[in-house]
Amino acid sequence: MNILLTGAGGFIGFHLAKLFLKENINFVGIDNLNNYYDVNLKESRLNILKKNSNFRFHQVDISKKDEIRQLFKENNFDIVINLAAQAGVRYSISNPHSYLDSNVIGTFNLLEEVKNLNIKHFIQASSSSVYGRADDFPLTEYSSTDCPVSLYAASKKTNEIMCHSYSSIHEMPITCLRFFTVYGPFGRPDMAYYKFAKLIDSGKPIDVFNKGNLERDFTYIDDITKSILKLLDKPPISDNFNARYNLFNIGNGEPVKLMRFIEILENQLDKKANINYMPMQKGDVFKTYADCSKLEKYIEFKPHTPLEVGLEEFIKWFKEHEK
Repeated sequence: MNILLTGAGGFIGFHLAKLFLKENINFVGIDNLNNYYDVNLKESRLNILKKNSNFRFHQVDISKKDEIRQLFKENNFDIVINLAAQAGVRYSISNPHSYLDSNVIGTFNLLEEVKNLNIKHFIQASSSSVYGRADDFPLTEYSSTDCPVSLYAASKKTNEIMCHSYSSIHEMPITCLRFFTVYGPFGRPDMAYYKFAKLIDSGKPIDVFNKGNLERDFTYIDDITKSILKLLDKPPISDNFNARYNLFNIGNGEPVKLMRFIEILENQLDKKANINYMPMQKGDVFKTYADCSKLEKYIEFKPHTPLEVGLEEFIKWFKEHEK
């Protein structure tokens, strides 16, 4: 297989790349190394990957059509995994253009390049944020996604729609994946679990929104990457609209109350949190809870890592990285 992995310097991309290298898979990784968060963290991830000759890296921005076109001219990819994206819900309120550039235009550029190729599989990262404030739990792939509450969510929903249309028109085998609150070592510093750990460890207060009345379906990074690996050679054949398109939730299938999540962090760090209870944030949702039965049936694998186990692995890394 000749694989292109976009967003290789990012959190999920790095862990998927590590799994590929463990499985002795050759691939090309790209990333634009933007400064949304500490570039040093991205570079430290890439430095680990570059030690293996099966990994080839290029600094490429998927929103730049000429850069993507040149990359595809120089390589004959048969599988494309698009994990590159401008992440973050709150950031999308103050910096909307970056979400259109990276998430919408970037995905469009990739689809345009691969539409005339005989690709085996195009895998596109989406997000549980597309469900907005849906309340028909657990959330299935057929739950409503008509009311996103952030531009980030809207950009991910746009990705799914574009992918379905390209699959239908050009008979491209495409799978979209809705990730639910992914966490783990080498994570993004803007994610709540990372910010909370840092603040609790340093004795500083944490802001807990909606007075702590939130629930999340926390999904450990290894469950995400294992699922993607199992999907590589299982492209969709056809859906009810004659498109070669599939859509899956990837979550742990267990909503956890935010205060329970904080309690586990406190136990792992052996420190009590100083909590500021805050009102609900714009762009946030009250609860996420995935039904992953469709994924489990398709790949015979169920994400299952308990939160206590996953956070223990994160805190081990955190203590080494932050000290």
